[in-house]
Amino acid sequence: MTAPDRCARLPLAVLRARLLQRLQWHRSLHDAQRDPRNALARLADLRRWQQRRLAAGFAAFLAEPRTRPAAEFFLSDLYGDRDFSGRDRDVARVLPKMAKLLPTRMLVAATDGIELAALSHAFDLRMAAALDRALALAAPIDTAAYAAAYRHVGLPRLRRQQIVLVGRIGGALDQAVRMPALWSLLKMCRVPARLAGLDELQSFLERGFGAFRTLDGAQDFVGRIVAAETAVSRRLFAGDPDPFRAE
Repeated sequence: MTAPDRCARLPLAVLRARLLQRLQWHRSLHDAQRDPRNALARLADLRRWQQRRLAAGFAAFLAEPRTRPAAEFFLSDLYGDRDFSGRDRDVARVLPKMAKLLPTRMLVAATDGIELAALSHAFDLRMAAALDRALALAAPIDTAAYAAAYRHVGLPRLRRQQIVLVGRIGGALDQAVRMPALWSLLKMCRVPARLAGLDELQSFLERGFGAFRTLDGAQDFVGRIVAAETAVSRRLFAGDPDPFRAE
C-alpha cells in the first residue's frame, strides 16, 4: 500500500488536523519577524541558482512536445525562483474551509503540497544562511559552494522526503486530470475565484491541470524526475565533484 493510500484511510478529522498543522508551519517559516533569514539576499540568489540548475536537468523534457508543458509547470510553479507568497496566501485562506468538502484523496494531496512548500522553504533558509557565511558578499554561488552548503545543512532523511513529496504531488495531479468533472469545475470557478481575490491560486491550478493533461499519463515523467533528483542528492552527500551530471 502506498503512503497516500495509507493516509487516505486515516479519519477525516486527523487529515484536517494535519493540513492545518502544515499550514501553520508554512506561515511561521515565511514570517520575516520570526525568522530574519527570510530577508537574506542569498535566499533570492539561491532560488535563481537552483532554478537554472533544474532547467538544465529538464532539457530532455523541455525538448519533447508531450512533456514540455509539464516540465515548464514544474520549473515555474514548483521549483520557480519567483515570489509565491500571493498563491500561498490564497491557499491558506481557502484550505481550512475546503478541508470540510474535499474528497479524501484530494485532502491528502493538498496536505502534501503544503508540506512540500514548507519543507523546501525551510531547506532554502538553511542553505541561504550557510552560503551567506561561506561566501564573500559579491561572490556568486557555484557548484562547489552549493554542494558544501548542502552537506553542511545535512538532514538526508528530510531531503528524501522532499523528493518523495514531489513524486506524490505529481501522481495526484495525474489522477486529478483523469477526472473530467474536476476540470469542468475548475473552469467554472474562474469568475468566483476572481471575485474572491483568489486569482493566483486559480491560475496555478489551471496551469497544473493543463500541463498534465498533455502528458496522457504522468507515471514515466514523474518517475524520471524522482530518480534523477534522488541520484543528485546521493552524489551531493557523497561529495561527488560533478553531482548534477546526467546519467
